[in-house]
Amino acid sequence: ALSFDGDGFHVHYAIADVAALVLPERALDAESRRRGATIYFPDGSVPLHPRVLSEGSGSLLPGVTRPAVLWTIRVAPDGEVAGVHLERALVESVARLDYAGVTADAAARTLHPSISALPAFGELRRRVALARGAIELDLPDQEVTRVDDGWVLALAARTPADMWNSQLSLLTGTCAGKIMADAGIGLLRTLPPAPADAVDKLRATADALDVAWPDDATPGQFLAALPVDEPSTLALMSQASSLMRGAGYLALGVPDRDAPAPPPTTDQMVHSAIGGVYAHVTAPLRRLGDRFATEVCLAVTSGKPVPDWVLRALPTLPGILRSADSLGSSADRASTDLAESVILTDRVGERFDAVVLSEATAKKRAKIFIEQPPILAESEGSPTAASNIEVTLTAADPTSRTVRFAPSDV
Repeated sequence: ALSFDGDGFHVHYAIADVAALVLPERALDAESRRRGATIYFPDGSVPLHPRVLSEGSGSLLPGVTRPAVLWTIRVAPDGEVAGVHLERALVESVARLDYAGVTADAAARTLHPSISALPAFGELRRRVALARGAIELDLPDQEVTRVDDGWVLALAARTPADMWNSQLSLLTGTCAGKIMADAGIGLLRTLPPAPADAVDKLRATADALDVAWPDDATPGQFLAALPVDEPSTLALMSQASSLMRGAGYLALGVPDRDAPAPPPTTDQMVHSAIGGVYAHVTAPLRRLGDRFATEVCLAVTSGKPVPDWVLRALPTLPGILRSADSLGSSADRASTDLAESVILTDRVGERFDAVVLSEATAKKRAKIFIEQPPILAESEGSPTAASNIEVTLTAADPTSRTVRFAPSDV
């Protein structure tokens, strides 16, 4: 629930209390640590927890009472956090909403009373985040969907409600990160500051594309102000991905006895794309680390010791989560590659309109985006970044899950 009064916004964010349902260091806990995260495929998923829990007894479904961790966060009118409280609670969800429906309701001024302040909150927190140095990349996401006679590729629909909701999660994650960083114990999601040469290269690309970069704008503010659907915007967003490399996890307060290390620096604790310390706590049903980070926050804010089972787990979690992230990314890319090659297998020799996202280098081919069907792929040749070109599909092989393009005039 989200409301606004003269003191600012009042956020009540209920998150599934997985620790109330999973006994620590027993069989189910051990299996969830082996998996690390839910892995998604176009035709289903491999869940972190049994579906009877993740889709039933643990899920905050409408009309039923469920155990939850309730975050109550007060946000001042200027968008800054003014107070945080969290506790275990029993909650009953009153409605199940989706992004498209919330966006339509906001436009019609018929939002559910519990989220009537969501648009204003989301826009304010986004401005605050960008001023803090946050970076958002708005590259198109490919989505593989089953249809009656096979599979289709589409661009995942993005709505204003997606952004508004993400600001709720980011707010909660930054509050959790600060709680744990201040206490010196917990599990942070980290991203090192963007290398200076990556920012310089992005500026050079903007200059080459004749896109103005205001002197007082951070990289995040510059990217957020770019016009949607311009070829230059796609190219700059693609280039900006180099600002966000090296994401990881950092366990605080539990030194590795076999490899003692000095306390982490501020740069090592920060998530640069968010502009501060940050932690994952909002998706414990599908991400392992959220359950443990939440337990640390509950203990710290109540003045109680962090449970021993959490302390024992913390040093192991960064490695588990890195492996799960890598596996999830591989599954996602392999699924999309297979779908692309299957969908295009009978279209070898056809020509397609494309936008060049990045130019070829000594080690990489040029990257292109084709709007219909939505394909992110590599191309032979040396096309210019942000140019509109015509490419020819030269190969599509489902066995190797590869597609190949070349400029049509080559």
